[in-house]
Order: sequence, then structure tokens, then C-alpha cells
Amino acid sequence: MKEKDLARRDFLFAMAGTGCAFLTGCERSNTTQAMAAPPLGNQSGHAARFWHADGENIQCDLCPQGCTIASEKMGFCRVRRNDNGKLVSLVYGQPVTHHNDPIEKKPFNHVLPGSKAFSVATVGCNMTCKHCQNWQLSQATPGDLRSLSWSPAELAKRAKAAGSATIAFTYNEPTIWPEYIIDTAVEAKKLGVRTVVVSNGFINEAPQRELAKNILAYKVDLKGFSEKFYRDICGASLKPVLEGMVRIREEKCWLEIVTLVIPTLNDDPQEIRALAKWVYTHLGADVPLHFTRFHPMFQLRNLPRTPVPTLEKARQVALDAGLRYVYTGNVPGHPGTHTYCPKCGEKVIQRYGFTAKVVALDDGRCAKCGTAIPGVWS
Repeated sequence: MKEKDLARRDFLFAMAGTGCAFLTGCERSNTTQAMAAPPLGNQSGHAARFWHADGENIQCDLCPQGCTIASEKMGFCRVRRNDNGKLVSLVYGQPVTHHNDPIEKKPFNHVLPGSKAFSVATVGCNMTCKHCQNWQLSQATPGDLRSLSWSPAELAKRAKAAGSATIAFTYNEPTIWPEYIIDTAVEAKKLGVRTVVVSNGFINEAPQRELAKNILAYKVDLKGFSEKFYRDICGASLKPVLEGMVRIREEKCWLEIVTLVIPTLNDDPQEIRALAKWVYTHLGADVPLHFTRFHPMFQLRNLPRTPVPTLEKARQVALDAGLRYVYTGNVPGHPGTHTYCPKCGEKVIQRYGFTAKVVALDDGRCAKCGTAIPGVWS
């Protein structure tokens, strides 16, 4: 059947199951597991938070898009709707995909290496990244894809039964449904399962601080280091993302950063140097920074893959800026994927793709020289 003959819902759903062997910045999902769930998204909605009334409209206070939403309309993210003067979430408890992934796929390199993360996603996003490689999810609207119906307690039980150390909210932008994340984190904690978020970091202060207080770790995709890039490529703004990463550190939530290096758009060495300097100055030397390889996707299929030497140069620039844990991503087997002791140079965690092996880490310290390696190791 040709694409033009498919309903929008079925086309998105069919395309979402194609899968991909690589990560390209935002973590790639394969949504085929959602096919077993017959019901469509819950259109009635669940009471949302982080908003206030603005006359007959609703002012959403969740993210810097700052949507003013008229009655029966949705915000920019397409998952929050004004229902007769009350804001509701259309995706609460309605994941469209789930996988028990290696936590290295998120990627988290300093969080429970070798463990599994029970990963779930819904639809929607508060950005419009032209390079999005989960566009089938991020650019979908509730009802486009078949969904599951999992309460926070049900999700927590399934993660526990799967032997997962964490629940990861990922693939699309999870912070546009914070109510589900927070409620699930509470239920998961009762079962000894922790919660992580894989996010674009484009969120306002109050909801972000509450998220950070309830989860174990927060990975932010720092898309680039210029307002022009954020405006033209992502439909968003850089400043709130930078401010948000500072807040995450203030809340003592573990933070890792990923920058997808896209040829001709954000790979300028001066921009990379400024990014690394900012991370060192405002977040500290121990925040892991991943430079990952771009693969042509969505609306940027005209650009080439990132040359490996470009990633190597970016990594060296960041190391020279004083950052201790800088990684090369999407290049399996590259020496830049491993974790090294910043003092003696010993390889403490070895990686190939999504497989990690602790080789010289003893209770969070380098087994050779005893230097503490920051992270969540147990």
C-alpha cells in the first residue's frame, strides 16, 4: 500500500516500527511492541499540573513555549489540552512503546553500568528538531499510534518483573508529561526500582525541580551552543536549557549531557570549545559529556554522517577545557567510549556499543590508584 493511501495514524504507526541500529542524539526507539495493544490513546485526559487560568484560556506553565491554550485546543506539544477551563494530559498512563534496554543506550555511562532500563515513551514534543530520529513519536498526536494503558503502579510492577534497575522515560520528550513520571517514580521506589529521564531539557523551573527531586538521573540533549541553531533547527531556545542543567545539579540529581555533532550546523571548533568551557564553569569538571555521531534522519537527510575525526577533535577540545569524562558516541569500539581514571589513566569501564564491562572500578573508585569516579554505581 502506498503512503498516500494510508491513514495518517496507520502510516505513523507503520513507520514507527522500522527501528534503527544507531543512536543519533535523541535515543532511537523501535515501537513494534506497541502493536499488541489494541486501544488508541486516551482522549478523555488526566488532570494536568503546572498551569493557571488566563481569562477563558489556560496559560501552560510547563515549558518555555509558554502556550496560551483556548478551550478544546492543545498546546504546542499536542499532548496537553484545555478541557472546559481545566488542563488535561492526553498521554498519562498511555505509553505507545516499551523496551528493556541497556542503560548505556540512553546513554548513561556513569549510572549502574550493565543494568537494564525499562524504557517507555508516549507521543509529542515541545521542540521540532529537523534531525529528530524518533519523529514518528515526537511529531505524532495522541490517537495516531496504538497505546497501552498502564497506571504508574502497573508500569512499576512490569519494570520490576523484567529485572530492570530503572524505568527510563525516553524516545520522545518525556517532560511534557511530568505527572506520569512523578507518579511512576513514587510507585517504582516502593519496589526498589529507580527512575531516569532522557530529555531535551526545555522545561520551566518549578516542574523541573520537582522532577529532579523524584528521579535518579537526568540526561539532557544539549543540541548545540547557539541560539540560532536552537531557533532554526529545533524551534526552541538555548538559554532555558542551560539554566535547567544548572538546576539539575543544584537538586543533586545525576546529570549527563549529549551533543549530537551535525556537520556544518554545530560542529564549529569554536562553538565546541565554548560549549565545553560553559559546562566546566557552570556544571563542573565531573559531568559526563558525550559527543555523538550524526546519521542522516528526518529532515536532514541531505547531510553526511559526522566524520569520526570531528568527534575526536571535539572530545579533545573538551578534555583540554578541563572536563574529566568526555565520550565519543555512535562509534562502537572507539577508545573514546570507555571510562578512564582522570588521575592515572586506567580504563575503569570498557564499552562496545551498548555492552559495558566494569574492569577496574572498586566501590566507585579506580582500582589502580583509588581516585573516586563520580557516578551512581550501586
